[in-house]
Amino acid sequence: MSPKLGFALLAAFLISAVLCEDALQPRVATELRCQCLKTHPKPFHHKYVQELRVINSGPHCPKSEVIVKLVGKDGVDGKLVCLDPTAKWVQKLVELFLKKAEKKEP
Repeated sequence: MSPKLGFALLAAFLISAVLCEDALQPRVATELRCQCLKTHPKPFHHKYVQELRVINSGPHCPKSEVIVKLVGKDGVDGKLVCLDPTAKWVQKLVELFLKKAEKKEP
């Protein structure tokens, strides 16, 4: 192999490695951080909650997070809202959804 060909292959490899790393950074950056920057302070009725997710603390975020998807107008998907997992009303909401999930399982 000629020195020019070896240099060209090495340069191509290094460029592709840099491009691959740049392509992965945005995805990794969003997964390794807290999802909730602020929480919704006021309680609301559980009938407005379409979906509930609890994200446990870990290397991505030092605190647990509760995220709900609210029912939108006319049944259209609503927005995502973060809730304070230490609030009593949020804990009751999570318990209610757990009980509903247990009833659905055979």
